[in-house]
Amino acid sequence: MGDFVLPDKGAREAAVGSLAGMEPSFRRCFQAGEDFELKREPDLGDWLFHHEEPGQTVREYLDSQPNKVGANGRSKLHILPLGEFPKETSPDLQELKKYMELYYAPMVVEILPIIPAEEVPAVTRENLSSGKLQWNSSHLLGALRGQVPRDSYGLIAVTMTDLYPEEGWNFVFGQASYKNRVGIFSFARYHPAFTGEEGEGDAARLVQQRASKVLTHEMGHMFGIKHCIYYQCNMNGVNSLPECDATPMHLCPVCLRKLQRAVGFDPLSRYQELEKFYRQHQLLPEADWVKGRVDWIAQ
Repeated sequence: MGDFVLPDKGAREAAVGSLAGMEPSFRRCFQAGEDFELKREPDLGDWLFHHEEPGQTVREYLDSQPNKVGANGRSKLHILPLGEFPKETSPDLQELKKYMELYYAPMVVEILPIIPAEEVPAVTRENLSSGKLQWNSSHLLGALRGQVPRDSYGLIAVTMTDLYPEEGWNFVFGQASYKNRVGIFSFARYHPAFTGEEGEGDAARLVQQRASKVLTHEMGHMFGIKHCIYYQCNMNGVNSLPECDATPMHLCPVCLRKLQRAVGFDPLSRYQELEKFYRQHQLLPEADWVKGRVDWIAQ
């Protein structure tokens, strides 16, 4: 394909929608200022080079009537661990939980009891390229529907076992059924050790950051938020780990307004709590970006 056209300023502002009548500091939360990088031209191999994405304005989001938080008692987000999580190569699930609680505040996030690998109802194979065990994600997705708690707005199962959706595919990072409010995602390939590399710098921090991005991105889809085409944004579609690494952890003004309408948080307070988390975890570029954003909103 490769025929994606970058939205212009008018299209970006139209995607956010009218901000008339808002209190000034609240309104500025959904104005870009100079803080947001515009969506980059896709290169060969990037998501938008191979996938046609029409975008989703705030009005289109509201008109789609996404699942309402709290309807039918569904007010929590759940993480379901499957199999073993070796400390050397796995993200810290408790820290992922804390991050999701800040990202989707004030929603409650719970980690469900781990399902041991031998009890996971998986169709398996050995990957011909890596020689590693894989689980069939399509089969697992159907089996996991019965694991969604009654009070769950969305459940994401996570594993350190590699996944594949069907024969003919080498692997897949994850798969989800947003209608059924369930997804499964593998962190297996997030650590450089998967391909025999030592990795540069702090590999543990890299794994944690990648996992944080993917969990918040995929849970964003559970709220009915589609892939973003307006800015560099956590809701951008990605085709590879390098493309994932190039996307920010934050939401653009368009996607932030959608999530705010869904959850009802105070955007400024949310930014302030995220900055604390980023500094605590030595994610300093993210912390500095959020601080700049808070300063701009508050001026």
